[in-house]
Amino acid sequence: NIFIIEKKKTELYQELGLQARDLRFQHLMSIATRNNRIIMRMEFLKAVITPEFLLILDYRNLNLEHWLFNELASQLAGEGQLVTYSLPFEFRAIEAILQYRISKLQGRLNTLQPQILETLEALVDPKLLSVDRSKLHILLQNGKSLSELETDLKVFKETILEILDEEELIEELCLSKWTDPQVFEESTSGIDHAEEMELLLENYYRQAEDLANEARELRVLIDDSESIIFINLDSHRNVMMRLNLQLTMGTFSLSLFGLIGVAFGMNLESSLEEDPRIFWLVTGIMFLGSGLIWRRLLSFLGRHLEPPLPPHVPAVLKKSQPAAGRVEIKNNLKAETFGLSRSTLTNQ
Repeated sequence: NIFIIEKKKTELYQELGLQARDLRFQHLMSIATRNNRIIMRMEFLKAVITPEFLLILDYRNLNLEHWLFNELASQLAGEGQLVTYSLPFEFRAIEAILQYRISKLQGRLNTLQPQILETLEALVDPKLLSVDRSKLHILLQNGKSLSELETDLKVFKETILEILDEEELIEELCLSKWTDPQVFEESTSGIDHAEEMELLLENYYRQAEDLANEARELRVLIDDSESIIFINLDSHRNVMMRLNLQLTMGTFSLSLFGLIGVAFGMNLESSLEEDPRIFWLVTGIMFLGSGLIWRRLLSFLGRHLEPPLPPHVPAVLKKSQPAAGRVEIKNNLKAETFGLSRSTLTNQ
């Protein structure tokens, strides 16, 4: 049965036997017990669980109508897929809220994953000489959303792990066990209710851990893709710098031998300008000398830009070390067998 009530905060916590700070909204996740009541805070969702009912506070401001009326009611009635349908009411309520939180986190990850993969596929392309800034902006926004998701998953795991590490906290979550211990001492499978609660929390802790691993893989993929992008940009930048250097050397070679043409272009008379073959001879010397100087500079550039080769390790040194180790082991075995000291055997 679903009831909608409107009460003042003072009347509500007096009726529930709680204090004002217990109904205070906070974004941090927490699961605590007060006066045989379970108070669950899941970011914007806040609920109070008793052995008889589940109270969701200010659900209209959180747009929870669809979940409350279409999913939660059937789950608490045992018609959903909850594994705790045969257990007391507080088990079903806790599992329903944890499942809602995990489904929201899973939905956020399912939304981010294809967007990040598509953006990275467009950015990591060795043919691109530049990076699309719009894609980088999208990747930055998705990276921030992924960081927020990782933080929420971390808080979710830490909250559940804090309860799992304390047996008293697990016992306090079993409300029906304290109200009627004889009836609710053991479940139908013969397992104590505290163990059932521990298994329930471990199940959702494992699901959160799986989501955290997927988010971590996305984070590693983003970091690796950023490294690849920087490597591609550095490679293209090096090519452009090398081309610029080659053109500069070519310009220097032409300018150097162009001085001959400058000398002949002056208004000074000599006997060489009367010979028609001098023009072609001087032009040939200029282009030939410029080409030779340019090739010389390119060979010098290639020798100094090539990475050095690793030092060669002789094969004799590689084989001598394991052999020496085997000889020493055999000698030690002989020494232990025949009762000889290690120093004596080494001397022999």
